[in-house]
Amino acid sequence: MPAHAGDKSDVDLLVIGGGVNGAGVARDAAGRGLRVLLCEKGDLAEGTSSRSGKYIHGGLRYLEYYEFRLVREALIEREVLLAAAPHIVWPIPLVLPHSPEQRPRWLIRLGLFLYDHLGGRKKLPATRALDLRTAPEGKPLRAQFTKGFEYADCWVDDARLVILNAVDAARHGAEVVTRTACTSARREEGGWRAELRDETSGATREVRARAIVNTAGPWVEKVLTSVAGINTSYRVRLVKGSHIVTKRWWEGDHGYVLQNTDRRIIFVNPYQDDLALIGTTDIPFDGQPEDVAIDADEISYLLGILNRYFEVELTPADVLSSFSGVRPLFDDGTENASAVTRDYSFELDGGHGARAPILSAFGGKITTYRKLSEHALDRLAHVFPEMGDAWTERAPLPGGEMADADFDSWFAGFKQRHPWLPHDLALHYARLYGSDAEQLLSGAGSTEELGQHFGHLFYEREARWLVEREWARTPDDILDRRTKHGLFLSENERARFADWLDRRAAA
Repeated sequence: MPAHAGDKSDVDLLVIGGGVNGAGVARDAAGRGLRVLLCEKGDLAEGTSSRSGKYIHGGLRYLEYYEFRLVREALIEREVLLAAAPHIVWPIPLVLPHSPEQRPRWLIRLGLFLYDHLGGRKKLPATRALDLRTAPEGKPLRAQFTKGFEYADCWVDDARLVILNAVDAARHGAEVVTRTACTSARREEGGWRAELRDETSGATREVRARAIVNTAGPWVEKVLTSVAGINTSYRVRLVKGSHIVTKRWWEGDHGYVLQNTDRRIIFVNPYQDDLALIGTTDIPFDGQPEDVAIDADEISYLLGILNRYFEVELTPADVLSSFSGVRPLFDDGTENASAVTRDYSFELDGGHGARAPILSAFGGKITTYRKLSEHALDRLAHVFPEMGDAWTERAPLPGGEMADADFDSWFAGFKQRHPWLPHDLALHYARLYGSDAEQLLSGAGSTEELGQHFGHLFYEREARWLVEREWARTPDDILDRRTKHGLFLSENERARFADWLDRRAAA
């Protein structure tokens, strides 16, 4: 849709921050007809959005803090995302062994009953009780854990969720620029004049925008005060969450939810075939978000909980890799870091008369990013009267165009159309790219035609796709965020790929 007649802005909306919320806002706004520019100072999903627990979930434990609105919204969104992206979002059964020292069984039953019914569950199975003495799910657990429950939530490839939102934003006309910081923004003639700096070359450009949405996550306050020169009464509470990766020691596609003596819970999930992902910690964090890293105490904390529940005895030597992220929670004054709300809040500065608005998002969780995006644009509706209606609730994300959102049926057809693909390689392409994998593989009829083999399931054709279509520029962009090939490549293989990428960039 056209901007106002006579409008001299370059774009309608400048979105600062390329995490899941920024990518979601850019996608939604571009699909409503706004001219959108999304800028990210690093790589898409480089911060918090690629360092989550990989869950689309309602937040069972939030019921203890009476966060009923948030849990209901998140449970509804769980169903929306299952339908929108069945290649990167899928159900996962979770086993919760009962530990009577933490919570009585009746309380857990009540919480799971609410969890089953608050959000209008449609696709996921209902909770069931387990006798862990006889159920196969109880086999790896210590003998004192005899009773438990199984409920369902959803797994998500968090970094790809961000990328696919950015890809869809671009398909709807948005400009997406990575490694580009917004260094200043000032109100001018009823709009904004912002300076953007390419963090690689140092080159700068000016952009005029009618409004700004600040989705900078842990840096949201810095963008307001240092970039836009605006005072804010809102505060971000930084909470560090760390995960560890080990070899998997149980059979089955289910995960575990473990209650600790401090009333926190951790998740233990299947990860990348034969690995386990374990986390998270919740620790107040006062440092620079870009410097966050796991420490020895966190590893001991996670291993201590595991070894209390499981027969296996894990030590720090069993930790294959780890990652840490900083959750930018809205500071609601709660003393306990685990009890700080995961809900989101907005601060709108300006937006009335000639005063150009900047809307800042505080808090939130990956599950509710789409609703946050809708609500953000609702707050700016008076600024953009020409803007279209909300549209993303029933729109698949790129690659999610599958009949009835049925991944298994689609994948069976995909394998028939590409019989030359080994099963594990076919599944890799299907899970990461969904229906877009057909275009990625267009014209290929053998693995030799995929180009150079860098190791494991990684071929040159995929690398070129990521560079040309998904803003990938460094080895980490590709090996650690857009894919998880980095978990399986040797140091020599990583170095060989880095050399290929350098030579391609210089060509």
